[in-house]
Order: sequence, then C-alpha cells, then structure tokens
Amino acid sequence: MQDFFQNLTFSLNATVPVFLMMIFGFLMQKVHLLDEHTTAKINQFVFKALLPALLFMDLSTAEFQSVWDTKFVLFCFLATACSIGIAFLFSLLHKEKAERGEIIQASYRSSAAILGIAFVNNIYGHATMAALMIVGTVPLYNIIAVITLSLTAPTDSQKTGMRALLLRTGKNVLTNPIILGIAAGMLWSVLRLPHPVILTKSVSYLGNMAMPLSLIALGASFQLGSAKGKLKLTLGISFFKLFLFCMLFLPVAIWLGFREEKLIAILVMLGSATTSSCFVMAKNMGHRGVITACAVMMTTLLSAFSLTFWLFVLRTIGVI
Repeated sequence: MQDFFQNLTFSLNATVPVFLMMIFGFLMQKVHLLDEHTTAKINQFVFKALLPALLFMDLSTAEFQSVWDTKFVLFCFLATACSIGIAFLFSLLHKEKAERGEIIQASYRSSAAILGIAFVNNIYGHATMAALMIVGTVPLYNIIAVITLSLTAPTDSQKTGMRALLLRTGKNVLTNPIILGIAAGMLWSVLRLPHPVILTKSVSYLGNMAMPLSLIALGASFQLGSAKGKLKLTLGISFFKLFLFCMLFLPVAIWLGFREEKLIAILVMLGSATTSSCFVMAKNMGHRGVITACAVMMTTLLSAFSLTFWLFVLRTIGVI
C-alpha cells in the first residue's frame, strides 16, 4: 500500500503542476487578462524563441556522444509512422472524405514540443531525450499532415499543387525554430565550444521562461464552445490518441530496453494531447477545423488523467 501511494504521488507531482499552469491560463482568458491576440503572440514567442533556447541550453552542455541514441530516434520515427497508418484506417470509418484528413492529423499528432518538453523537464530537470524524440517525429508530423490535409481538402478550397505543398513543407521543417535549436545545441556540443557565463545565464533565463509561458498560453487558447457536436467522433480520436497507441507501443519500447527519461519522452509522443497547431494547419489548408478544434480541447482535458494513469503504471512496474 505504501508503494501504491508513493507511485501515485510521483505521478501526480509530474502531471498536476503542468495542468495547473494550463488551468491558470484558461482562467486568465476568462477574466480577460489574456485575449486571443495576446495568446497567439505568446505562442509565437515561445515557439520561435523560448523553446529553441531551452533545447539549445540542454543539448549544448551535454556530451553529444553520450546523448545521441540512434535506436531511440528510429523507434520514435517508426512508432509515429505506424500510428499514422492506424489513424488512416480509423479515418476510413468516417463517411465524409473531406473530414478524414482532420481525423488522421488529430489522431496521431502530439504536443511533442510543448507538453513533451514540459513533462520530461518537470521530472528530470532537463529535456535532452525530449529533443531527440522531436528529431524523430516532428519532420514526419509535418510532412504527413500536409499530404493528408491536401488530399482530403474540399476541392474548391485547395488550389495549391502537391509539389508546391511538399516544397513548402520541406522548407518549414528545415526552418522550424525547434529543429534549429536542437541542431545548434548538438553542433555546439560536438565542436566543444566554450560556454561563457554571460551566454549561459542569458540563454538559461530564456529557457526557464519557456515552460510556464507555453502552458499558460495553451490553457488560454481553450474555446469550450467549439466542442458542440462531433462528440462521438472526438471521443474516438481521444481514445486513439491517449490510450490505444500507448497500449500498442509502450510494451515494445519497454521490451527494447528504453527506461526513465527515454520512456517518458516516448509516453508523451504516443499519449499526449493533440497539438493546437493542428487547427492552424487544417484551417490554412481549406478545412473547416471543427473536428480538430474539438479534438485539441478534448484530448488536452482528458490527458490530465490519462498521462497520470500511464505514469502510475510505468512507475508501478519499475521502468521509470
């Protein structure tokens, strides 16, 4: 019984602070201290400046040879690819072809950058393995999202050719601020460049702001009114996103020998909420975005419980 409460306390300590920040952001929106414009600007600031600084800070001070794990990165890539395939099969059950792209993207695409870094950083004090997980997943996230949303978009709303879309996606991946932050940190580590105190402190100030600001902005982005309708479909997406992929791939990850920080990064990759950027991409590519908005809201709310559950299970069996 003592072990049960210790494991439960560990799980709650990992998840509750993260979601309290999101609830705080939601309350700030309700009392009109944060509006849609301000929240959007905060999200841009976090994505383009703070998260890259945090990842650079973690990776530039680590030994690259000891940090890089090819097996881990490949697993993240292959598990994501399999998840996409399963999400595609699930979408075929839906009659409206124009909505299948939204279903696919919302079912596989996790908040790897924000929630992934937040959870790993909250438990272990750094986000090195979360960065490697992002390397294995984010490029694939973006490429598949563009392809599926393009192929399923209403015919009168998507005029851009596939080649142009893929070129734009490739450019977006290569210029992704998070990917650039990871690359700069790894390069700094490989070249063994010095870490002047002024630089280290300045970057650490930026990095330390990343998590609270990103979570507050994510909470302030909630629009509960968008959940009307599509409840059955949204619950199906939430089951895939928060439970099914974890049930399928976490045992494989454990069998392959992944433990501690790597397993937490894999858990967040598989079972965290649908990222809010899905909605932006769906709207920009001619979709209504209703399904995506509902999925983002529902999975974010339910992930407070599902991630606590999975952390408790992993802690109980002694792999984290």
